[in-house]
Amino acid sequence: MKGIVKVYPDGTKALKGVDLTVYEGEILGLLGENGAGKTTLMKILFGMLKPTSGKIIVKGEEVHFKSPSDAIAKGIGMVHQHFTLVDVFDALHNIILGMEGHGLFSKIDVENARKKLQKLMDELNFRVPLNVPVENLPVGVQQRIEILKMLYRNVDVLILDEPTAVLTPIEVEELFRVLRQLKAQGKTIIFISHKLNEVMEITDRVTVIRRGEVIGTVNTSEATPQLLARMMVGRDVVLRLEKPPAQPGKSVLRVENLWVKGDRGEDAVKGLSFEVRAGEIFGIAGVEGNGQTELIEAITGLRKVEKGKILMEDKDVTGKTPKELYDLGMAHIPEDRTHMGLVLDMTVTENSILGLHWRKKFQRFRGVIHWGRARKHAKKLIEKFDILAPGTEAPAKALSGGNQQKLIVAREVSKEPILIIASQPTRGVDVASTEYIRNYLIKLRTEGKAVLLVSADLDEVLQLSDRMGIMYEGEFMGVVKPEEVTIEEIGMMMGGIRYEELRK
Repeated sequence: MKGIVKVYPDGTKALKGVDLTVYEGEILGLLGENGAGKTTLMKILFGMLKPTSGKIIVKGEEVHFKSPSDAIAKGIGMVHQHFTLVDVFDALHNIILGMEGHGLFSKIDVENARKKLQKLMDELNFRVPLNVPVENLPVGVQQRIEILKMLYRNVDVLILDEPTAVLTPIEVEELFRVLRQLKAQGKTIIFISHKLNEVMEITDRVTVIRRGEVIGTVNTSEATPQLLARMMVGRDVVLRLEKPPAQPGKSVLRVENLWVKGDRGEDAVKGLSFEVRAGEIFGIAGVEGNGQTELIEAITGLRKVEKGKILMEDKDVTGKTPKELYDLGMAHIPEDRTHMGLVLDMTVTENSILGLHWRKKFQRFRGVIHWGRARKHAKKLIEKFDILAPGTEAPAKALSGGNQQKLIVAREVSKEPILIIASQPTRGVDVASTEYIRNYLIKLRTEGKAVLLVSADLDEVLQLSDRMGIMYEGEFMGVVKPEEVTIEEIGMMMGGIRYEELRK
């Protein structure tokens, strides 16, 4: 890719003349903060976006892609961070969708496709159940289907956008094994990630993009996590967390024999009991889809409790509304910032007082907001939390993902809570914002707040938690202190083996 420029209709310059070279049979890491332009660059390479200017040259020939099918025809495939599968179709029909035969009445040779797929899966030792609707499959398996969908189309270049965001340590190892095998077959892989340790492990070279420009490309063997972080952020980033010893106090949140149903009427949380005390971080680890979302929604008043109790400071709060829980001192950093955390078309000021707007200090008189005070509040949060925003009146969608997340954290802790529920607090967030948010959660805990942390990032749970529960199919397989267990033991608990059985 040569001199790639992308200017959006609103004038945003996402890419400012980017050059990128990828060689046959290599794994190239593409690093950069949220909003740096990595995904935009790859969407141009995959024919989803048109560059404003610049050239794409594949095997010596200049190409012009009008759509992803043009890119696939030239051997370039992409697996997106958010999967593009049809839930009710099985794996086989998702993989061949739009490929075997065209038009309403053409006959699709399903059996031939099945044989070809079986051969591909055998070659890679990379299997998925072909006949099960994808909505019934774990996230890790759904990702395999996306990868197989591209390999089935004989792509030579495979772009993976944040591929490990939803995988367990064991699934990450399995993915890396397959990537090495594809590389050995001469395939080229572009690996977009925020996780420096994974980039160090799997890539041959790393290209770093910052604010729409290439900062540099280094051989992975000559790089360090500190160097890559500095290239991404433009300053030194402390990758270690300073965590003073915990001094837990009284119980702030107590969950007793909690049962919660999932969206399809199944039991998603099954008789769970635990407590979170003042001055501690209680972490919940586990593969996504094991009841963590339903548990958090029940605790924060967003989902009905079937059975059991939720207590805050020994007061029964089961079934209370989010507003009532806020008033009692609960704050919630939700797992999905764009759908639950922020209203993207609203301004930074409006978002900064969501959930606070009925408090006296933001009311001119009953029901009328004092915008002067609200703007002052937003300005204070921007300064205190180092949020990069064009201004208090800019829409939240103008902020990068990391700064959107900082805005949510800032708003929630400005409610002066006694309990912070942090669900996936650093998902899809750049290294600098991750560092900031993690250190801030430790600061809150050291100030005596109770923090309940749920994260699919096992390193995050291990680094931040004073105690942690490992969740599998709606139950805890064990509640342990991070320093008392090995990664292997955690991996086995994440797969459904109870702690007591491991220690027999």
